Amino acid sequence: MQRPDWAPDTIDIERPSVARMYDYYLGGSHNFAADRAAARAMVEAVPEAPLMAQANRAFLRRAVQFLAESGVRQFLDIGSGIPTVGNVHEIAQRIDPECRVVYVDVDPVAVAHSREILAGNERATVIQEDLRRPAEILAHPEVTRLLDFDQPVAVMIVAVLHFVPDADRPEEILRTLRAALAPGSYLVMSQASDDDRGETGERAEAERVYRHTDSQLWIRSRAELSALFAGFELIDPGVVWVPQWRPESPEQAEDAAKAVFIGGVGRLGG
Repeated sequence: MQRPDWAPDTIDIERPSVARMYDYYLGGSHNFAADRAAARAMVEAVPEAPLMAQANRAFLRRAVQFLAESGVRQFLDIGSGIPTVGNVHEIAQRIDPECRVVYVDVDPVAVAHSREILAGNERATVIQEDLRRPAEILAHPEVTRLLDFDQPVAVMIVAVLHFVPDADRPEEILRTLRAALAPGSYLVMSQASDDDRGETGERAEAERVYRHTDSQLWIRSRAELSALFAGFELIDPGVVWVPQWRPESPEQAEDAAKAVFIGGVGRLGG
């Protein structure tokens, strides 16, 4: 397989990446043949896969707009992925150009393209780091340079948690992040779920596909995701299928379970 000019030499282009598969679902072009093959296998197993990505992206947009309109001016987007239309800084800075955004991703392709997009934007930056290393994220010089943790920060963990198994103690990851936040901060999370979808065999097939990528799949229920918001007050309507979270029209929330992702927004009191 020929390596494109934009692909860092350090990455294995023969091994599918969940970030680049997600880019493919969204119609992006920063993916390799191995990513496309794995993504197509996922679509065969779960035909709603592209819809899932689109619905989740729309949830992120609505959540960021809600937060910015609520007065939040700082965003820490962990697992931000490969840049596409509707990035956090675009939404937030449209409401207030003073908004500051730090993107975090473990995928070097995502980080490289984020740097290109953010060139010249003094209020947005990107670092390469892993959600499973929250202390390192919080202490990173770019994070401490741009974000003031004495003021409210919105932490975005969108479409990432289903790649963090229980063995990696997601509750401890979130406890570390929560401890760094000032009152009035927010947590936005979404992840894949098979609640209310019946025994279709899709879960087993999806897990099989992702076993061959750089991150295995870890499905959670609404109750399990709600528990990970511990310490935060859930904003109405709570943890729901993502199309049901403050839709812009009733039609957007129809057949919401097809989106596969559940999500919610929590506020840290004080």
